[in-house]
Amino acid sequence: MKLSNEIKEAIEKSVLCWLATASKEGIPNVSPKEIFAHYDSNKIIVANIASPGTIQNILSNKNVAISFIDILVQKGFQLKGTARIIEKNHADFQDREKPLIAMTQGKFPFNSITEISVEQVKPIIAPKYLLYPETTEQEQIDSAKKMYNL
Repeated sequence: MKLSNEIKEAIEKSVLCWLATASKEGIPNVSPKEIFAHYDSNKIIVANIASPGTIQNILSNKNVAISFIDILVQKGFQLKGTARIIEKNHADFQDREKPLIAMTQGKFPFNSITEISVEQVKPIIAPKYLLYPETTEQEQIDSAKKMYNL
């Protein structure tokens, strides 16, 4: 599935994402990730900085979900697909690490990358937009700022 420009822009604006994995026994895990980017037309790449549980889970169960939202607008996306771990000695590593290194400025070393091939996309939207369809994004931003004392 090709990532739309809307999804790519949402990824670029997001500060954090949440990567959901499950062990071979089906035990779920959700881990926040700070260094991630879209890659090619249908992939998300994530730097594995402090991710031993995530890596172990993906090695035994490649099915994942990754979510990201604009915390003020309270809209975003959940993407589902399959993941693989790309180790530093793999031929694909050097190319994939470039956008991630640009983000970290070399301050957060990582020896592997999670690459997610996106197969499904689902929008995430705050319930207020559904319950009160007249809600504008600016009203939602103002409300969130007030609620979180920003």
